[in-house]
Amino acid sequence: MSQPSLPRVAVTRKVPGKLVVPGARVDVLGDGLPQRDALLGFVRGAHVLVPMFTERVDAALLDAAGPDLRGVCNFAVGVNNIDLATCRQRGLIVTNTPNVVTEGTADLAWLLILATARRLIEADRYARSPEYPAKGPLGMAEWLGRDLTGRTLLIVGAGRIGLATALRAHAWGMKILYTARSKHWEFELAPLAGERVDLDDGLRRADVVSIHTPLTPETTHLIDERRLALMCPHAILVNTSRGPTVDEAALARALHEGRIWGAGLDVYENEPTIHPDLLSAPNTVLTPHIGSAEVRFREMMTQMVADNAQAILERREPPNRVV
Repeated sequence: MSQPSLPRVAVTRKVPGKLVVPGARVDVLGDGLPQRDALLGFVRGAHVLVPMFTERVDAALLDAAGPDLRGVCNFAVGVNNIDLATCRQRGLIVTNTPNVVTEGTADLAWLLILATARRLIEADRYARSPEYPAKGPLGMAEWLGRDLTGRTLLIVGAGRIGLATALRAHAWGMKILYTARSKHWEFELAPLAGERVDLDDGLRRADVVSIHTPLTPETTHLIDERRLALMCPHAILVNTSRGPTVDEAALARALHEGRIWGAGLDVYENEPTIHPDLLSAPNTVLTPHIGSAEVRFREMMTQMVADNAQAILERREPPNRVV
């Protein structure tokens, strides 16, 4: 008598560490960004899908997976790549990988803040060029950056990553402003002693603006032409949340026209494509969505996905259920 086949977990891209789901077969499509046709064929017969944030999980992909599909375990915190309404309608479970990305993303936000404030990328490029030894030591009025000590940081989105970013600012003695629908006491009490503000008011007052809000219809282009015009000429904008929260074309214009000091971005409206005017913008630090790209954090995400997938297959409540 033949043994029943194992349930199948379909992983759209290679992940760090080993994704092992006891009692299941784990298939990985490949290393690179999968082509849509290949993806549609690969998911056929899957019981659980494990997509990256770059893969669109819509009705067509769910149809391609077939009737055995039980759930989608997103290898990301955000789930805006997944058609949640359709999953809910079909009784499919959706999970994510929260918490584990908090510290790494906050670290990257600060990397972008510091690199932009001190013009690190420009300075590195200059130091490697023949112009530096030819010209000689820098004068006292050259390559001036912006100090951060005692300045004002606006956190847009008072979640876990926003809080971790604000706590790091305490080392610079920065004043903390934050936006939220209600008071968050972890921001208001010591050591942060933060102040909840209206977004427009915060933009007018902040030296550094760091975005940590999830992407929703309400937060799409949250930072647009009008709000960029509220910012100080010496202000820095940092985005490690989701690209569409910022109007890239408007940001590029503000940078080229010198209306803000600089920007540090890890996310983009149409990843992996970046607005061409941002690529040429002055004092702009760009990274390719690496907020959680640290060995330990990514391996923890892999284990979290495995735990979620196993729970779904065993018909238990998964640890990180979204739908």
